[in-house]
Order: sequence, then C-alpha cells, then structure tokens
Amino acid sequence: MDPLTTAGDLVADRFPSATWAILAGSVLGPHRTAGSDLDIVVLNDDGPGYRESLRFRGWPVELFVHTPDRLAEFLARELAERKPSTHRMLAQGVPLLGDPGDLQAQCARVLAQGPPLTDAERDRFRYGLTDLLDDYAHVVDPGERSVIASALWTETARAALAFAGRWISGGKWLLRELREYDPDFATRWLAARDDPEPLARQVLTPVGGPLFDGYRV
Repeated sequence: MDPLTTAGDLVADRFPSATWAILAGSVLGPHRTAGSDLDIVVLNDDGPGYRESLRFRGWPVELFVHTPDRLAEFLARELAERKPSTHRMLAQGVPLLGDPGDLQAQCARVLAQGPPLTDAERDRFRYGLTDLLDDYAHVVDPGERSVIASALWTETARAALAFAGRWISGGKWLLRELREYDPDFATRWLAARDDPEPLARQVLTPVGGPLFDGYRV
C-alpha cells in the first residue's frame, strides 16, 4: 500500500488528537528499499513522550512521540552531538495530521547550515584521532590491530565532517554525509578501510596536525 495512506490511517487510529504528525525517512525518497519503514514523528500537547517500534498492515513502523518540551530538548541535543536525525525527519517529512507551522522550515535551515564547531570541539577531535593513530602505530596483536583500524577508519570520517562544519550522523548516514560533503573523499575513505592511517593524517594536517602535548580538558 501507499506509505502515506498507511501512515495516515495509523495516525488517525492511534493519535486522533495529536497536534501534528509527520511521515519521514527513506520511504519517501531515493533511498527507499524493500525494508524501509515508516518513520512517524508525532507531537502531543502532553506526555509521556516515547519511541515505539511496531508493524502496521505489513509495514515496519518507528514512532517518535514528543511533547513540545521533549521535542525542543531533542533538537538541542542533536545540534550539540552533530547528529540531526530529528531535524532531518522534520525538514524532509510530509505532514499527515495538523500543521507543524514554520518548524519544518526552521529545521531545514539548521540542516543546511550545519552545526558550529568550537575550538574545544576541534581539539577534541584532533586528540581523539591522534590517540587512535598512536594505538594503531604501536599495536602488536593482530586482533587488536583490526579493532583499532576499524575505530580509526570511522573516526577519520567523523573528524573530516566535523572539521568541515558538517553533520556527523552514524551508520549508513555517515557515508551519506561524506558523499554529500565530498564524493571523492568518500570514495577514498571507503578504499582506506584496511589501512586508514594515511587518510587520517591527511585529515589532521589542515587543522594543525596531531594533538597530544598540552591538550587539557
């Protein structure tokens, strides 16, 4: 069935008095797959807020139920953590019930601007990458080397996005953020999975290189 129709029926059944509800996620765009679920954000005047997973008419559904205060807290936390999951859902979603007003436009602006990077955050990413590089350079155990290489590879992508003032996200969205930021870098990052050290050092160079001596939190 059409995802909009199915999501609308679910909302009408479960949340008839909601302030508004929005359908979001890959089911609406080019990333849709046979396993895509219905991501539905719901705003109620009062609580409790919660997240719930369920199936409805054969569709996997993720419900994100908020009150105004809970939603404001989520959006602020995402900005601080550089992971815009709720911002993205609200900015790119389709209303099913009610009117979210200018909230979608506000989230779209934040999403486009990217999160600010403070000097302290930049140094934290530099230090974290430096620490992993040091572990990678001196590890002896083959198993530990594989684990450290994986961590270094992932952190290289996260740091590159942070230094560029971009969102970080996680999982599949980490690669999507990289491809949107710099397709060539994303390709080189994928190719560096087994030996991420050279790329990690390249990422550090424009922001001052490795950081250890004098780092203080």
